[in-house]
Amino acid sequence: MLFRRRVSESYWERFRLWLWPRRSFSRSLQYFLKRIFRLKATPHAVAAGVASGVFASFFPLGVHFIIAAAVSYMIAGNLVAAILGTALGNPVTFPFLWGASWETGKLMLHHHLPHHGTPAHLGAMLHDLTVSQLWGPILKPMLVGAVPLGIATGLIFYAVTRWGVGRFQDRRRKRFAERLAKVNQAACADGGIGSPAQ
Repeated sequence: MLFRRRVSESYWERFRLWLWPRRSFSRSLQYFLKRIFRLKATPHAVAAGVASGVFASFFPLGVHFIIAAAVSYMIAGNLVAAILGTALGNPVTFPFLWGASWETGKLMLHHHLPHHGTPAHLGAMLHDLTVSQLWGPILKPMLVGAVPLGIATGLIFYAVTRWGVGRFQDRRRKRFAERLAKVNQAACADGGIGSPAQ
């Protein structure tokens, strides 16, 4: 395969690079933004896709791509932008996103949660993956809290992304128009020089 590595990266190396980029976070962020801005779609479609991915990142179910794709389809978003938007949820940010969702859900369901709060045997429950035991104290508040946080954060990302994509596309159209005008001027100049004398 073209541009394939001579020595393939191990799973640990891929995971490490996912947590900590090889170069820098700012360079990775610039590359990520350029990929979003260069999508061939309307500013609304790109922004709606990114907002869908951001919204899905707050959910604890591990099906972010499915949620992002479904929400993006419902609001006429770009699917690629939705998948890129799920990058907000990563091993670095998951503790903050899920913790905020859980705390928000606890505040919203304070009359419906057990009074003793988080069970002391939470580690064993997570290890055994007993969803029926996790539902009341953990999953239900996280799901309820994820909705308002995801909507609010998604709206912020929608506004910023739509503004950024709109500016990027306007500048690209102007550069293209200027380049086309220069080509036309050069063609007219060459035609004038090479034309036979009257």
